[in-house]
Amino acid sequence: MSLEIKLSRSHRIYRPNEALEGKIVAKISSSVSHQGIRLTINGSVNLQVRGGSAGLIESVYGVVKPIPIVKKTIVVQPSGKIGSGVTEIPFSIILKDKGKEDQEKFYETFHGGNISVQYLVTVDVARGYLHKSLSAALEFIIESEKDSLPEKPISPETILFYITQDTQRHTLLPELKSGGFRISGRVCSQCSVLDPLTGELTIEASGTPIQSIDIHLFRVESILVGDHVATEASIVQTTQIADGDVCRGLALPIYVILPRLLTCPTIYAGPFSIEFKITIVITFQSEQTKAQKKFDPKYPQPWVSKHIKLFVIYTILLSLKYLMMGI
Repeated sequence: MSLEIKLSRSHRIYRPNEALEGKIVAKISSSVSHQGIRLTINGSVNLQVRGGSAGLIESVYGVVKPIPIVKKTIVVQPSGKIGSGVTEIPFSIILKDKGKEDQEKFYETFHGGNISVQYLVTVDVARGYLHKSLSAALEFIIESEKDSLPEKPISPETILFYITQDTQRHTLLPELKSGGFRISGRVCSQCSVLDPLTGELTIEASGTPIQSIDIHLFRVESILVGDHVATEASIVQTTQIADGDVCRGLALPIYVILPRLLTCPTIYAGPFSIEFKITIVITFQSEQTKAQKKFDPKYPQPWVSKHIKLFVIYTILLSLKYLMMGI
């Protein structure tokens, strides 16, 4: 005896103005009676404050109450029977009610460390007090409506940056200071979330050989807990764009594919916010590098040069707004 939900779209991606359609598949060896089959969609923002970001606040609050987005229930079938074998029951439910565009705010699906935006469809088959009810659940993905997207500019803005020993705020190895280095580059300020983040980087000069050039993608999650704001930055992915000592004056392409469920439009809501930043990391060859090959990218090392840029993701379009924060 099993119950399963199959949506009409294999990728399970829907927009708020569309109907969630699919079928309920019941596999039963012998017919059973039921008191009704109900389908429920439930969307919420789940918040959790961890000790690393909140300290003492965690012991008082811990898990913050979820923020409801949508909850709807429909009766797919009234009381009756489900025959033996495989039974398929179709369903259709509107996600956003017409006339409630201002009241219902559908955030895009996001799986973060402390914040997650999740949408579930659940089916329940009630069988009375003497029998255990049957249930099944499935997550579906919400993306922004196409009509609400801003128009893509004809010529996307390009942000220029440069990295030298003078832009670093942490301690560098003496060999890096004496030899010096200069790295310049550019990154396109707008792209689709479904498209890669592109640009280029050039090693203009470096007295010390380079070991690796990486781009770290971070998420910055902030939660309002009482009178305090708990903020934590965690790494999402690392993309290596160069391995070994690269040629000077050669333009290296920057090509970063954004993980869809681990990124989302930047959100500035009252009780929480979700932002993203990229860090360009230049690792130089040295004896200390050989002794300690792994390190936390959030903390600078004397043989590493870093350059941080904050960016904002809007709906399907990715708008990069950079803030120079030479570390």
